[in-house]
Amino acid sequence: MYGGQKRMHENVGNNPLFGCKNRSRTMPRCRKRNVFVISPFLLVLFVLCFELYYWTMQPSTQAKWPTDPCPHKVVNDTITALKYSKTFIISSYQDNREQNLTRVVAIVDYKNVQDLYCWFCCSRSRRIAIIRAVIDIHTERFGLPFGSADIVCMEPQYCSPKYVSVHSSSKGTIEELPQFEIKNRVASTSFSAEFTVCLSVTFGNHSNVLQFIQSMEMYKILGAQKVVIYVTDYSQPMEPFLKLYAAEGTAEIIPWPIVSYINFSSFWSSSQDWLYGKSAVLNDCIYRNMYRSRYVVLNDIDEIILPIKHLNWKTMMKSLEDQNPETGIYFFESHFFPHSVFASVDGFSSALWKTLPGVNILQHIYRVPNRMWLNNPRKMIVNPRKVVQTSIHSVLKGYGRTMEVPKDVAILYACKAHNRRETPDGYLIRDPAIWRFNASLISSVNDMLSKKFFYKHFKSPWNALVKNIASIFK
Repeated sequence: MYGGQKRMHENVGNNPLFGCKNRSRTMPRCRKRNVFVISPFLLVLFVLCFELYYWTMQPSTQAKWPTDPCPHKVVNDTITALKYSKTFIISSYQDNREQNLTRVVAIVDYKNVQDLYCWFCCSRSRRIAIIRAVIDIHTERFGLPFGSADIVCMEPQYCSPKYVSVHSSSKGTIEELPQFEIKNRVASTSFSAEFTVCLSVTFGNHSNVLQFIQSMEMYKILGAQKVVIYVTDYSQPMEPFLKLYAAEGTAEIIPWPIVSYINFSSFWSSSQDWLYGKSAVLNDCIYRNMYRSRYVVLNDIDEIILPIKHLNWKTMMKSLEDQNPETGIYFFESHFFPHSVFASVDGFSSALWKTLPGVNILQHIYRVPNRMWLNNPRKMIVNPRKVVQTSIHSVLKGYGRTMEVPKDVAILYACKAHNRRETPDGYLIRDPAIWRFNASLISSVNDMLSKKFFYKHFKSPWNALVKNIASIFK
């Protein structure tokens, strides 16, 4: 037994793995060497066990991103100011007409443009992709330091982002950044509206109630299913009608608190065209309705694109497109009908109309003659899918051809205040084109006023019943 045990030690002692021989004099040294040789293996084993324990105790990736890699500060405000940058984000849209882009509609201080980055939250790979943006400042700035811009970023491959953040740095954490939903991810060819009117900003405590109602009803008569209104402020008499049009589904009211971000009082008077961000509003409205509406109409609330040869926009646009199949942008020449000159009209109003503040457009049929030495401003009906950037009177970037519609086909009826020193009243031309629609307009305006009456006086559970009964006796 002892001999066998001795042989075992001899065999182990002679094993080259342990690096020593079985010599009685050197045995303590051999044991010491064995300890030094085994120690690294024990250290590695200890480190592996510690790492396994540490990672087991950490939250899993699934816990960090439960369903969406961006469950953080998603903002729905109309305007968002970026920190550390004179940049204001309005909204973001996918634009895959040429490349797979995210286009962010924005307002920038073009004299102090900084680098910007798009932070994409990739839904599939659950990662954050940071792409340097191209800042495409619109060429028409109307002499102001602030102007419309597109912040454009290529979308990463295999990302399918639902949200994007815009930041002046490529470093940081996404939890600190406001995130914007990327709209238009589904390019639908089935439109919910044939015509959508995009009104530039209403501002200055707008109180021209009667003309507002007449314009809204004319848009409906001519074929609009939706009117998008960006509202800075309005008068108290205007409020119930805004609510009525929103309730019936005609108006989409979008708050536009631009005065909270930019002090326009310091700008000089020639900036009226861009005042309150008109250009930015129109660009947002085009992208907002790119796949919701076949056509988008761009004008002010005191303007109407008025067909001369046709009775509505649908037949007019069909005729224009049949003759110009490659065209997607149509310009209509402005014709000014001053507030200051009245026509004697009997039966073109009602007693209710006189209770409202504002202008009766049926009384204004005298227009300013075209001045050949001046370029009359124009407004537009566009195929929104043909527009990349628009200004107030022109499309800055787009696809296909443009057309200036002859005035014997349609005009832009603009019933506005007029400077008599430029054109005395005696030089005005009688043009009763608006009277073609007087019967339907009077009926529609009276109907809206009756709705307002019933909303005001029958606020009860029976309100819907009362309105239905009233509609029978219209």
